[in-house]
Amino acid sequence: MLPFTEKYKVSTLSDIQGQDQAVAAAKNLLSGKGKALFLYGPPGTGKTSLAIALASDSDLEFLEFNASDHRNANTIKERVGGALGQQSLFSKGKLILIDEVDGLSGTKDRGGIKAIVDLIKKSPFPLVITAQDSWNRKFSTLRKHCELIAMPPLHHDEIAKVLTKVCDTEKIKYEPSIVTTLARRAGGDCRAALTDLQSMTQVSKSLTKEALDQLVQRSQIESMPQALVKVFKTTNPEIAISAFEQVVESSDDQFLWIDENLPKEYSKAADIERAYEAIGKADVFRRRIRRLQHWRFLVYINALLTASIAVAKDEKYKTFVQYKPTGRILKLWWAKQKSMKKKAIAAKLGAASHTSGRQMLPYMDHYKSIFQNNKEMGDAIASYADLDKEEIAWLKK
Repeated sequence: MLPFTEKYKVSTLSDIQGQDQAVAAAKNLLSGKGKALFLYGPPGTGKTSLAIALASDSDLEFLEFNASDHRNANTIKERVGGALGQQSLFSKGKLILIDEVDGLSGTKDRGGIKAIVDLIKKSPFPLVITAQDSWNRKFSTLRKHCELIAMPPLHHDEIAKVLTKVCDTEKIKYEPSIVTTLARRAGGDCRAALTDLQSMTQVSKSLTKEALDQLVQRSQIESMPQALVKVFKTTNPEIAISAFEQVVESSDDQFLWIDENLPKEYSKAADIERAYEAIGKADVFRRRIRRLQHWRFLVYINALLTASIAVAKDEKYKTFVQYKPTGRILKLWWAKQKSMKKKAIAAKLGAASHTSGRQMLPYMDHYKSIFQNNKEMGDAIASYADLDKEEIAWLKK
């Protein structure tokens, strides 16, 4: 059986949900010779699909290369460069996708990014590059030769539209509320939502609450709700301290789970205060591990996150709470992207004014004011500092 992610892969830009700005930017930039599109965002937001649809709508032959498979300069020049130098089999143009360039790092990848930049300069065909994090320092040169297009996490309403369309096509019985719940749990990843939908309905051809509950039970995140029961629903430290022994989540993830669900479980101010005091102490040990590499402190982190939180309350709470994973990871990831963009612009402005990017950061609001209110001066600064369109647009916001 063909996976839904393949069977319902988009073939035209009009099929792409929730990425209207990216679609519009891609259409405008396709004809720009010597430039490439750099699509960035978390998994499942449509980066590869946008490239495929763009080639289809423009009647271009589509060629895909995964940067993780072609990691050094020689391989990239040989495989991708070879494709650029050959005439299309169908006597039409090409669109080249270099996927997942995040994988280019370390000594094995020496020269890989420079090789891509060289290909962009020489390519007679448009190139599309994808990554989760475009503002990594290693991409500073690559960004100068690309038009950056953000592909943010999809809203659950957009994912629900895709799931509903698939259900109708596959004649899957469903309740709209269950589709919405499944879309919410995907965390902005449409590909993951389609995979979950197929796994739940391939036998019964029906999407039900029971099927959704079974999916959650099979997934690894179910181990954390079970572990949290041992912490939140007991005052016995001997029971609580073993809560995380069988879970696969790291201590960092355990922090996030507890931080998300503790305020929902504990309602008394004194209980909450004592519990967060334990979390604060655990965080101190976590920072010491990172700074000093004293991994023996993990035992103290575990004790504080389990037994100490369990005994922080005077008595067990009888209310039912459905423990859920945090949404902070995705929010923090996207906030980091915005912060890195700001730092990248500050570094360029700093270099142009013979100072450091760090020293330039406090003056970014001043530069934004210039770009928003004085076009002539803003254009002059952009030219002098070699700012690209994406960076200029950020300053004008």
